[in-house]
Amino acid sequence: MLLGILVVLCFIPTADVTENRILVSQRTLLTVVNKTATLVCNYTYNGTGKEFRASLRKGTDSAVEVCSISWNLTETISSSNNEFNCQGFNDKDKVIFNLWNMSANQTDIYFCKIEAMYPPPYVYNEKSNGTVIHVQEVPIQTQEPQSAIPLWIMATVTGVLTFYSMLVTGVFINYWQKSKKNVYHQSDYMNMTPRHPPYQKNKGYPSYAPTRDYTAYRSWQP
Repeated sequence: MLLGILVVLCFIPTADVTENRILVSQRTLLTVVNKTATLVCNYTYNGTGKEFRASLRKGTDSAVEVCSISWNLTETISSSNNEFNCQGFNDKDKVIFNLWNMSANQTDIYFCKIEAMYPPPYVYNEKSNGTVIHVQEVPIQTQEPQSAIPLWIMATVTGVLTFYSMLVTGVFINYWQKSKKNVYHQSDYMNMTPRHPPYQKNKGYPSYAPTRDYTAYRSWQP
C-alpha cells in the first residue's frame, strides 16, 4: 500500500514556483531645454515571451498614451498620439522613447509600461515611480528688421553721392574765384579818352572830347 502511494506521488507534476515578472526602472527627472527629450525605460523579464508591447503614458493616472511600440522576433511596429511627436525603439533589455517639438504645456509625469503579449500568460509591469519631464519655455528672440538693401550697395551709393557733392562744391568754388578775378580786372580799367581841362575849353581841343576829371585818378597815384 505504501509503495503504491509513493508511485502515485512520483507522477504528480511539481508546481512552478517561479512567477513571470516584468520590472521597469526609469530616471526620476528629465529637463528639456531644446524641445527634444529621450526617455529610456530599462526592464527585466524572466519569462519566455516572444511578443511584447511597450508604451509611454502621461499623467498621474497614466490616462494618456503618448506612443507605443510592438515587436516580436521578426517585426517592429511603432505608433504615436496625434498630439505628440514620439517614436519608440526596442534595444534588448530597454525601450527608448524619443520626443521632439515639445511644448511647455506637455510638462508632466510619464510612465513606461512593458507588456508580454504572447505566449500566455499575459504579464505587464507594476507601475513605476515615473519620470517628470520638465519642458522649459523657450524665450522668444526679437530680431531687428533687416534692411532690404544690402549694406555694400548703401555704402557704394553713399560714397558716390559724397564724391559728387565734393565735385560740385569744387567746381562752384573755382567758378567763384574766376568771377572774382574778372571783377577785379574790370575795376582796374582806365578810360584813356583824351579830355581837356575845364578851364581850357576854348584852346583848340576837339568838341567831342569830354571834360577830364583828374580827381578820379588821384586815388591810385603813388
